[in-house]
Amino acid sequence: MNKKFIPVCEPLLAGNELKYVTDAVSSGWISSAGSYIERFEEAFAEYCGMKYGVAVCNGTVALHLALTALGIGRGDEVIIPSFTMIASAFAVCYTGAMPVFVDADKGTWNIDINKIEEKITDRTKAIMPVHIFGNMCNMDSIKEIAFKHKLFILEDAAEAHGAEFKGKKSGSFSDISAFSFFANKNLTTGEGGMVLTNNEDNYKRCKYFKNLCFPLDAARNYLHDEIGFNYRMSNLHAAIGLAQVEKADHYRELRIKNHRLYRKYLSTCEGIIFQKDEDDSINSHWMNAILIDEKVYGKKRDEIILHLNNKGIDTRLLFNGMHKQKSLMGYGCNCQDNYPITDHLSQCGFYLPSASSLTESDIEMICNIIIDFKDK
Repeated sequence: MNKKFIPVCEPLLAGNELKYVTDAVSSGWISSAGSYIERFEEAFAEYCGMKYGVAVCNGTVALHLALTALGIGRGDEVIIPSFTMIASAFAVCYTGAMPVFVDADKGTWNIDINKIEEKITDRTKAIMPVHIFGNMCNMDSIKEIAFKHKLFILEDAAEAHGAEFKGKKSGSFSDISAFSFFANKNLTTGEGGMVLTNNEDNYKRCKYFKNLCFPLDAARNYLHDEIGFNYRMSNLHAAIGLAQVEKADHYRELRIKNHRLYRKYLSTCEGIIFQKDEDDSINSHWMNAILIDEKVYGKKRDEIILHLNNKGIDTRLLFNGMHKQKSLMGYGCNCQDNYPITDHLSQCGFYLPSASSLTESDIEMICNIIIDFKDK
């Protein structure tokens, strides 16, 4: 049995993280004030080609804050992909609005552009494209639909740090966008998130609502005109984030290199299907996910997962569709429609280890285990 355990993902902290965190601790600014917050916001916004960044405590609240800034609320509908992390849907629910699901594209696994308009009603206020696993959606087509129907776009770019479509970074195609910096992301702060926008009013609303609706330009008199949220990021997390942004392109290239190696070593293994990149895009490959064609590969997906785990290789299942979630059924979402591509992805796919720190020998070994198991 292979003695080495390879986790499905782990953070790479190979820059100034310790230096900056030590400086933050030494300064005494360890809470939600301190120089690293603003420096991180400015650096990440600049990296993505946006004017304003608002750092928050995680990616889910980044989505909620962005929706709040857009004025999304009870009675509204927001179109989201059925194949996504549950946070995309929950954030809509937090506002009182209703998430409306669209099936995935068979090749790219992103939201199926051709099925969006059939879900638009007079209550629809926004489209939330999710760049699945770092694969940019076709933002030209989404912008055309949004313009035609006078809808906001909120990019859920939680999985797509540094991904590009036609030379522009993820998070820069919309009215407002949201990122996660969880420990397994290409860029991490441990826990954390960010809202990006070019709109000054959206920026000010995010700053206002994330800090309990304390006035932005007045003395703190402890009078609050609206119900706000405590979504602040700490200076310690921002210190890590700034160090990560300094090496953002390097970390992206490590993930892309890993993906190319997986494709190289599994190229002769029939029954393995990879995600198809969107045209004119750079996929940042947050996770290396594959589908198993059981009839061709000869074994079931869950058999492969168990075999890999027995060899010390950690894996994860892909998302279950939003239409399968009891929580969303109970909330009142329409979960009756058919989402065959989402169901297929959920039933046949899983993540391979995807950390930036993986070596080529690690990936070759993982692939050899998959290839050898096929022939047993």
